[in-house]
Amino acid sequence: MLSKNQLGFFYMFISVCAFSLMDVIVKWSDSYPVGQVLFFRGFFGLIPILFLIPKDRFIDFYKTNRPLLHLKRCSAGLIALISIFIALRNLPLATVVSISFAAPIFTTIFSIFLLKEKVRLYRWLAVAVGFIGVVIISEPGFTSLNLYYVYPIIFCLGLSYVAIAIRKLSSTEPVWLIGFFFSFSIMILSFFTFYQGWIMPSLTDLSLLSMIGILGGLANLWLTQSYKYSEVSLVTPLKYLALVFAIIFGYFIWDEIPTTKTLLGAFLVIISSFIIFRREMYLKKQVSITRHE
Repeated sequence: MLSKNQLGFFYMFISVCAFSLMDVIVKWSDSYPVGQVLFFRGFFGLIPILFLIPKDRFIDFYKTNRPLLHLKRCSAGLIALISIFIALRNLPLATVVSISFAAPIFTTIFSIFLLKEKVRLYRWLAVAVGFIGVVIISEPGFTSLNLYYVYPIIFCLGLSYVAIAIRKLSSTEPVWLIGFFFSFSIMILSFFTFYQGWIMPSLTDLSLLSMIGILGGLANLWLTQSYKYSEVSLVTPLKYLALVFAIIFGYFIWDEIPTTKTLLGAFLVIISSFIIFRREMYLKKQVSITRHE
């Protein structure tokens, strides 16, 4: 029988694996319109969530007293999701994952304005280190006018606001309702892309595209379970395994070899986010940044 901490580690590990596999499929799906991929993420992402809705709430499960905050959370999440999809299709996998680790940096900044938190010198230094890491990773793209490097940063900005919004929503809303509204909003948005022309997938491609939604939905649920069973400080470092997976998948599938600058920048970003995380744990805030895709 596994202990609670061991269960927490297990759920975090399979969550990271699911997100990593989802990223691989999204990168593979570049022959399909983004809107069509969004549909599969939204529609099939609803399936794991539906199993969590209590039986006595099936009739009115969608009711909420905080519709505006849900709308803001979904809007920021959609911007983040579209940005990461575009980035994954046009940049090396390890580069996108490395920059995505910068989300806690932007959350620290947003928390000043949205949560009225005081950020002291210790965390400002961590933010500075993280920005240097992002610049080191992105510099080749900016100098050659490769604007696709902007999309992972937009993802971080969107994800950072999502973290703030979920922190507020979770005080009154169940996790499954927050997840339902987001997956539903993804599906609705995808319908507005029909005019771009959708491609009829083969049976194999249909299965893979469906897995984007299922993996995304399951990954978020497993992430929640991980934080339920174990202390956040113990399991969060496992999230950085995503970079290892990205390097392995990128190399064997697309012959991508991360540059020294990418690895150095990733190291600085990870150190920065880890410092911010440890500082928040020291202050007893129990803050975590999850992908919520």
